[in-house]
Amino acid sequence: MAARILLIEDEPSIAEVVEFALTSEGFQVTWRTLAREAEAEWATTSFDLLILDLGLPDGSGLELLKRLRRHSEVPVLILSARNAELDRVLGLELGADDYVSKPFSPRELAARVKAILKRTAHHPPIPAAIGSDPPIRATWFVIDEVRAAIRFQNHLLDLTRYEYLLLKTLLAQPERVFSRAQLMDQVWPDPVASFERSVDTHIKTLRAKLREIDATLDPIRTHRGLGYSVRIHDAS
Repeated sequence: MAARILLIEDEPSIAEVVEFALTSEGFQVTWRTLAREAEAEWATTSFDLLILDLGLPDGSGLELLKRLRRHSEVPVLILSARNAELDRVLGLELGADDYVSKPFSPRELAARVKAILKRTAHHPPIPAAIGSDPPIRATWFVIDEVRAAIRFQNHLLDLTRYEYLLLKTLLAQPERVFSRAQLMDQVWPDPVASFERSVDTHIKTLRAKLREIDATLDPIRTHRGLGYSVRIHDAS
């Protein structure tokens, strides 16, 4: 079945180019010009990916992304004339999977869409529980792969997409030091378009959520000049 894409773009000339480029690749494209129309559309229809302009006539695309991320992890590609680093960083940190600036190459846009769909459709299996082999100590973390959820000290963590993927990557190899570049390669669909500060920001929010559950533990370690690692139980 062809992937369904919701295009949210108020400029008809750009929307026509995007629609042609994607339908030529076999995608089904639904085009809406307003934020409220887009919200009504995704409330009743399942989409595989959203393409979002930031400057919409009835509101900010970033605010629309915030509302979407409260209840959905559908992939989002931002397509915007705003090319400032701050806009790109903010869009990615709010949960966008990629950011393409206008003017753009229709072929590159289609390639990025295919890359996002490929990445988000396939998730390598992760053990339900992370521990030593054989397990000797009880561990602090348990991964529920089916629900894309992680428990810490038997409490379910309320994680964003990138927080979940970051922590899952760290837990896959406890005590291993991952550089920021390695984490970006594992977590972000297009690391070239992302920024290393995004890793630091998400690690900071992860730590805050872990402290809310147990303020005595700090499982995520910072290795200055190197990167991050995670402990899964006490060293003793």
